[in-house]
Amino acid sequence: MTDENDAAEDKGRPAATVVIVRDRHDGPPELLMVERASSMAFAAGALVFPGGAVDEADHDLAARIDHGLEPDEAAGRIAAIRETIEEAGLGIGLTGAVDAAAVLRLRDGLHDGRTLGEMLERLGLGVALEALTPFARWHPARFEQARRVFDTRFYIARAPEGQVASVDTTENVRLFWSSAADTLAKAAAGEAQLVFPTRRNLERLALHDGYAALIADAGAYPVEKIRPWQEERDGEVHLCIPDHLGYPVVTEPMTRVRRV
Repeated sequence: MTDENDAAEDKGRPAATVVIVRDRHDGPPELLMVERASSMAFAAGALVFPGGAVDEADHDLAARIDHGLEPDEAAGRIAAIRETIEEAGLGIGLTGAVDAAAVLRLRDGLHDGRTLGEMLERLGLGVALEALTPFARWHPARFEQARRVFDTRFYIARAPEGQVASVDTTENVRLFWSSAADTLAKAAAGEAQLVFPTRRNLERLALHDGYAALIADAGAYPVEKIRPWQEERDGEVHLCIPDHLGYPVVTEPMTRVRRV
């Protein structure tokens, strides 16, 4: 019988992450990747997109502003904005006099324990939640090796002009810009680690040649909750996802999967 703790774990903690896109004239778009610290409980040492758990203050801010979105969706976008400031020092989805100095003050305030709403009010800034486009939603099922399970909303946003990303050196140890294909190549060469959802998302992102094409792709498929499942195929257990959501690769042998 599943107890209450197991049920809560399977439900997954709400989280949000954002694919930040920087177009190039001479090649495919670059995406901001961060490398998780080896001490972290989730995805230790792996390359991921900026993001993290949705907290109560994100819901509080969502309830105070006019956005026209479902409350959990609005809180997810706010969490993605906040986490990007904290982890990468970039101010996406902000309105007002947003420059490098303002973003630094936001980041310092968040690191000191202040809420995003408090800091925005102090600096006379606002949020533009429409700057984040829903791309996917992943909620892996609980399994034996998992320490944490997240129900994660993925967004796409354009890299802000005139700002320079910088690592926070706490949860993450480095960040860099790379095309989706180049990041996948690093993983194939054993130079990077990717968890299953990140790998599948990078494969989908690699199909497109710029921000506009990525936004079009995001709008072409429903944002359904993806819950991977295990299935035997050709005598080998695979981890699988649905085949109608735009992903070019929908199955991978469990022996090659890294999920946490």
